[in-house]
Amino acid sequence: MFTPISTERLLLRPARVSDTRALFERRADPVVSELQDWPMPYSLERAEAQIERSVAHDTPSVEGGFMLTITDHADSIIYGDINIFLEDDGRTSGIGYSITPAYWGRGFASEALAGVIDWLFDIQGISRAYAMLHPDNHRSARVLETCGFVYEGHAKNACWIEDEVSDDLLYGMTPAQRVEWNERPRTRPSTIELVEPYPTGLRQVIELGTHRSQERMVTPIVISLAQVAVPPYEEGFEGNPGDPRVVPWPRVIHADGEPVGFVMLQEPTEANPEPHLWRLLIDRLHQRRGIGKKVLDVVIEQAKAWGSESITVTWNPGVGSPGPLYLSMGFEPTGEIEDGEIVARLVW
Repeated sequence: MFTPISTERLLLRPARVSDTRALFERRADPVVSELQDWPMPYSLERAEAQIERSVAHDTPSVEGGFMLTITDHADSIIYGDINIFLEDDGRTSGIGYSITPAYWGRGFASEALAGVIDWLFDIQGISRAYAMLHPDNHRSARVLETCGFVYEGHAKNACWIEDEVSDDLLYGMTPAQRVEWNERPRTRPSTIELVEPYPTGLRQVIELGTHRSQERMVTPIVISLAQVAVPPYEEGFEGNPGDPRVVPWPRVIHADGEPVGFVMLQEPTEANPEPHLWRLLIDRLHQRRGIGKKVLDVVIEQAKAWGSESITVTWNPGVGSPGPLYLSMGFEPTGEIEDGEIVARLVW
């Protein structure tokens, strides 16, 4: 018999026949189903069959998926569902989940997933958990990454839904990866230093990286270092020959003496008098520690030391964008769009 999982705000209990209507309404919603792997239209009969398969077992089993309904502690509001798919004699588990759109953005999916992960590793004793998702499902990717899942690969033409095929992204977690995630630093660092890149230990710096869903927003460190060696020169135009002296200012971010990220500015020159924040990357194991804001404070002081009165930055909009960070620091969009990115400026 499966014992319901209780988290800070949620109750995860085995699905019941009485949950059928809520499951149908959620999965029939085009907003929910857009990037999922079930055929549309999703029927009430399909919901009934899925619930029936789940309630046939009183605990997760290799014989089929086991659905948990996500509710409040009073079991009066249904927020969504999370499914456990045991494989390999119960030593591996796939996971899937869906949340009613009215409850998106509240962290319910991450909280429910964290509760299930604890059960799978601590009670069931699995050796690996995994999830597969559509490459455009950035919200779901962020849920997995928030819980410590690691991107493992991109499978081409892996998911057929009736007559349409799409790619799949694969995320996974092993016991060792779970320990690494759970033991990552959580507190704000006492000191932040911006250190020039150095040959010794450079491999450690290159291996720093963001979550996979953030890669479309942030350039990898190895590419940034290549641009330091061969900077992209400004193209000239009639009346202005251009400035071949674009000067990168690269620095490794050290938090309490440990490399945790990378930042690179474009130094002001005669042709480009305004400095530009070119790169800012915080390693996935050191995010949510307030490091980004502290680095920006140092960057602003450096720009002032150059005699500048402002600095610019650009960012991609969308899920996982660094835009909220820059806006919180006082950057204001200029109204310009550069290569699809929002241009913003901070003036002092």
